[in-house]
Amino acid sequence: MTALNDAMDGIACADEVRTRYPILILILLTEMIIEEYNKSVDLFSDSVYRFILKNIQDSDKAKDIVQDTYEKLWLNFESVSFIKVKSYIFTTAYHTMIDIIRKEKKQRPIEEINFQDYYHNDQFSDIKDVLNIAVKKLPDDQRAVVLLRDYEGYSYNEIAEITGLTETQVKVYIYRARIFLKNCLLKIYV
Repeated sequence: MTALNDAMDGIACADEVRTRYPILILILLTEMIIEEYNKSVDLFSDSVYRFILKNIQDSDKAKDIVQDTYEKLWLNFESVSFIKVKSYIFTTAYHTMIDIIRKEKKQRPIEEINFQDYYHNDQFSDIKDVLNIAVKKLPDDQRAVVLLRDYEGYSYNEIAEITGLTETQVKVYIYRARIFLKNCLLKIYV
């Protein structure tokens, strides 16, 4: 995009370039260049890492997912517009995370499940600890949408694009997640 602007600035008759080379302009507007790829790493890698880490609670897996996401972006950078790179990164990371979660659920034998993890008698003094435990108990889809909305600040439409859900489904999942979190807090503090 910046290359196009530089080229346009150096040419006295930009309208002539637009009429003579419309395909070149279209290509420059739709393809991401290597500098834009590097900029996307700088801009979005921390936030996508936080989002994935909040969901799966394993820093090594979160780093792997972020790395896989940027590898997929690198392999497809010519077909991804820089304007839509943030959505592409979060969508790809989300789907990679869901694939890993599903794979792990299938591979876990019943003998390894510690049923003590599903209840507690502890006293909490910090609301953050309580919320983190409650968020971990949410179903995967609800956890993902509530984290994207409340922790990362995405709009309903952006969350729908990232997760592949409809905007109505996103709103319903967020509502159900918030009710669940509210009930968890009420059980502990009342």
